[in-house]
Amino acid sequence: MGLELAVLYFRDGAGCRAVCIASPYGQIGPQDRAAKFSDGIIDGMLASAQVKVAETAVDPNTGPVEMEVAEKLRRLEAGLEQLGSLMVAYSGGVDSAFLAATAHRVLGERMLAVLADSPSLARRDMEQAAAFAQSMEMPLQVVATDELDREEYARNDANRCFHCKDELFAVMEKLGATLDFKNIAYGMNADDTRDFRPGQRAAEQHAVLAPLADAGLTKLEVRALAKAAGYPVWDRPAAPCLSSRVEYGRTVTREVLEQVERGEESLRQLGFRELRVRHHGELARVEIARNELPRALTMEMMDAITAALKQAGFKYVALDCQGFRSGAMNAVLPVEVLARRGA
Repeated sequence: MGLELAVLYFRDGAGCRAVCIASPYGQIGPQDRAAKFSDGIIDGMLASAQVKVAETAVDPNTGPVEMEVAEKLRRLEAGLEQLGSLMVAYSGGVDSAFLAATAHRVLGERMLAVLADSPSLARRDMEQAAAFAQSMEMPLQVVATDELDREEYARNDANRCFHCKDELFAVMEKLGATLDFKNIAYGMNADDTRDFRPGQRAAEQHAVLAPLADAGLTKLEVRALAKAAGYPVWDRPAAPCLSSRVEYGRTVTREVLEQVERGEESLRQLGFRELRVRHHGELARVEIARNELPRALTMEMMDAITAALKQAGFKYVALDCQGFRSGAMNAVLPVEVLARRGA
């Protein structure tokens, strides 16, 4: 049986599109749009979408209501079914979690989520990824990866992510040969194709599939569908590997990664949710989401942040006035490097 969703697109005056998905779990999207939906959901699982056109007050100037998300979901499901079996590079983030859960729903035991365990994966993220897989009764295998032993990874230049993914996909290929899985996929979405992500080149070299991107699903759409399915990961902040916090050119070591992890965990204990501790040697540059930043700007909280980061091993602590920015370390890269995108 399928989950009945009202999947709507609204086009604003600037031509931007915002997704609105209504389900028994709630609604994501323009809050001034009232959508009616059927409450047919079975065991918290998202099945083939049965799209219902919702009654909604739409300003004629905003353009037509489109039903693209449901078609993208159907495209994703059909593509997974055609594969027959699949290993998913799984990190526990919303993209790989949604892909893995959808593949499990479509393929059952013919899919396997593969979680790479290394010093660059925070223990908190490891535990959350394992917990979600267990809650979904999803086949999961944890594998050890040794990217830190690669000199080209540890030297931490602009190609670090390529060497990380190259290591992961090589390990998964060996595992697939043992377990008779011929297809490997990862959680790249349609938005990622426009970002600087050297790991995409490794995926291409290993013939790794990107079903979310192939279906045209954007980050917002993946989050919306994950919420509609009742997956608790739907609003989880992005959590790239710990090495992404280390300034380019500084050698990545286990000690450096542990220092970053201790620092970030101490800030979460202070109640902050979306943050980064950027490692600049003796200096920790703290990025906190702008909506949380006012709470950090009291003398008491600044003292607490300073004490926490010094306890983690930093000598100096700076609070970044711009707040949290995903990929902030890439700002120092030359334009010609950034222009390569995923290439």
